[in-house]
Amino acid sequence: MKSKRTFQVALLLLIGSISISAQNRLIIEADRGQNTINRHIYGHFSEHLGRCIYGGYWVGEDSSVPNTRGIRNDVVQALKDIRIPNLRWPGGCFADEYHWMDGIGPREDRPKMINTHWGGVVEDNSFGTHEFLDLCEQLDAEPYISGNVGSGTVEEMSKWIEYITFDGESPMANLRRKNGREEPWKVKFWGVGNESWGCGGNMTPDYYSDLYRHYATYCRNYGDNRLYRIACGANGGDYNWTETVMKNAARHMQGLSLHYYTVPRNWGDKGSATNFDEKEYFTTIEKTLFMDELITKHSAIMDRYDPQKRVGMIIDEWGTWYNVEPGTNPGFLYQQNTLRDAIVAGINLNIFNNHSERVQMANLAQTVNVLQAVILTDEEKMILTPTYWVFHLYKVHQDATLLPISFTSNKYRQGDKEIDAVSVSASKNAGGKIHITLVNADPNNEQRISTQLVGASAKKVSGKMLTSAKINDYNSFEQPSKVTVSDFKGASLSNSGLSVVLPPKSVVLIELQ
Repeated sequence: MKSKRTFQVALLLLIGSISISAQNRLIIEADRGQNTINRHIYGHFSEHLGRCIYGGYWVGEDSSVPNTRGIRNDVVQALKDIRIPNLRWPGGCFADEYHWMDGIGPREDRPKMINTHWGGVVEDNSFGTHEFLDLCEQLDAEPYISGNVGSGTVEEMSKWIEYITFDGESPMANLRRKNGREEPWKVKFWGVGNESWGCGGNMTPDYYSDLYRHYATYCRNYGDNRLYRIACGANGGDYNWTETVMKNAARHMQGLSLHYYTVPRNWGDKGSATNFDEKEYFTTIEKTLFMDELITKHSAIMDRYDPQKRVGMIIDEWGTWYNVEPGTNPGFLYQQNTLRDAIVAGINLNIFNNHSERVQMANLAQTVNVLQAVILTDEEKMILTPTYWVFHLYKVHQDATLLPISFTSNKYRQGDKEIDAVSVSASKNAGGKIHITLVNADPNNEQRISTQLVGASAKKVSGKMLTSAKINDYNSFEQPSKVTVSDFKGASLSNSGLSVVLPPKSVVLIELQ
């Protein structure tokens, strides 16, 4: 039966390849889905960095900005609207210099420190464990805490878990009660160190994997709270790191992280967030497509030590990284967010969806006012970036069933280089609706796509779209809705299937019923 279906799909692709009208050919096997797209793929990351926490989320109870217990109402509502499933905190590099007991108890008594990683500013610890977990409860999102391995101790991390999750009689549980929280919190996701190969300690993979096993032993489950322990994984294409950590510690972990940032130029001069030409745009897309190769190769290594795929790949830092906006603190990593970033986000989310057998979580860096943020704030003002609207479109994939696809794409060419013009993923939700997300990375040409549904039929099609006049268009506080979602009318159903015309430089969601 399987070989017959394979032959049918191959035949459809062959027919499409010789059809003049079918520039791009998509086949969706609507009755063959097996893997669930974990909603946690649509997670976010917020570090004590620049104006992400302070001014982004936290304004304090006495602020004129409408807030609930010091947390901005507008930011919370915007994130709830995209169904944020989890939030990673407190870093990032900051996590490995953060000592959690500095951030509990009366705020006026909390010690101040210098944020040595990010801008050299004073960190007053007014936003700590209680405030973060309050934020997650307001968001209806699961917390993901990164513990301090770099400058912390096993005892410190073990006590933090006990403080948060233990419901019995102990010094840490009683301290939590003294600080105003009677019942323990539920915290599932726990990172054991961050970027231990770099800012988290400059460790070797052998040393870190031994250290991980030591720390993970004391990351205990209390009551019915079950930790999902996430080990520090590789920086980009460091496959030796994955090999070593999986070989030495796979059975002690539930997740292994991967970090990869899309940098158009180089780390010394990353390029402007808004002032770029098509050549640099092409390079940006080419580099972001490397994510697919990274996941494929790291997954192959993980498969050797974990063929049952028990250990999830956790891509807990990803996104674009440019030079900071002129006139801003270089350590605050504040950058604008254009339609180019939306294209990058759509491509990466499609990649994560299509690798959902192994990828169980991803966290965009960073949620508010830092790097590829979905929200920018200025005092009481707030705007939603083009990347925000991609997450708005793609939220339909959360916990849906990934549908197998076969796809042949036109090429987008720049000089003597070429990449696929179109990126795609598809899913079916519990109600039977099929959702297809498509990205046309070509800024100059529309893309016509002929789609065949196998194992299902559709009677109704609708869609939403994100595009703009220029690839470097962005939303500003003066023009907050320059790049936003609109209705998409370029999809039609016929006896031969679904036909789609994607505008240049666009992200499109199609719903079939």
